[in-house]
Amino acid sequence: MGRLLLLLLLVVLLLWLVRRALGARTGRPTRQGAAAPAGELVSCAHCGLNLPRGEARQAGGRHYCCEEHGRLGPRAG
Repeated sequence: MGRLLLLLLLVVLLLWLVRRALGARTGRPTRQGAAAPAGELVSCAHCGLNLPRGEARQAGGRHYCCEEHGRLGPRAG
């Protein structure tokens, strides 16, 4: 009886490890990654791309998606 319980425990442990390894390979977000807030979105003054405020570049009081767009300034028209 004890050997049967030990064998069952090993099979369950093996299945858990396999599921965990396959889950990490599929790229699914973990619970910690899923809870991360997206943050406030701002629009690039040159191209209009929406991006998180933390990733945006600021120049002249406006937000830009990259250094080049900050250098070029807001799009006219």
